[in-house]
Amino acid sequence: MAYLRASLFYLGIYSFLMVVVALSPLFIFTPFRWRYFYMTRWGVFVIWWLRLTCKLGFTVEGRENIPQGTAIIMAKHQSAWETIAMQQVFPPHTWVLKRELLWLPLFGWGLAMMRPVAIDRKAGKKALKQVIQQGTDRLKRGLWLVVFPEGTRTAPGERKRYAIGGAMLAEKSGYPVVPVCHNAGEFWAKGSFLKHPGTITLVIGKPIDPAGVRANVLNHQVEEWIESTYQRITTLK
Repeated sequence: MAYLRASLFYLGIYSFLMVVVALSPLFIFTPFRWRYFYMTRWGVFVIWWLRLTCKLGFTVEGRENIPQGTAIIMAKHQSAWETIAMQQVFPPHTWVLKRELLWLPLFGWGLAMMRPVAIDRKAGKKALKQVIQQGTDRLKRGLWLVVFPEGTRTAPGERKRYAIGGAMLAEKSGYPVVPVCHNAGEFWAKGSFLKHPGTITLVIGKPIDPAGVRANVLNHQVEEWIESTYQRITTLK
């Protein structure tokens, strides 16, 4: 039954994705807010279809911590789920992501329409400079920016080094950081076909003002909050 549910899930989301991408050229020259609304309809469908087919929903703690102005989201990265679900939680946003994702058929083409900051992760300082320059541009335009400091999806229980890019962007731009934690990888694991039923918990922390705080200190604050919060919400105890 679990394989049947997962098969129905993937059949539905890829069928819907093909329709969205096929019609996306109609929105290329429209205002970004229109384009964003249209492209995120796929994400709305995915979360609804996930609940219907795989019995996997989610709950949010800390909605009151979402600030009124534009901000940088620094989030835990365990799954593909958070890149989709956060569209229903936060104001319009885009992502810092590896440029190779834009080369994916269908999915990458849709990503390209969302003004991401697409970096070459092997470029070192050049990539960091790109995050700061392009990230600041997106923030000034009123678009939130999602940064996954772990860089890649990390299995539940694993802990990788938190890259400093998001914290450095906050220090240089002055925009606040909103830390986000979740346990999506325990239900929708990287590389797993199956989606396990249950309820994912997503927690939004209080915004951190970067004024007078060095990037390395801010990065450590975010890491400690995310990792300690994960220990509270994990179902793997």
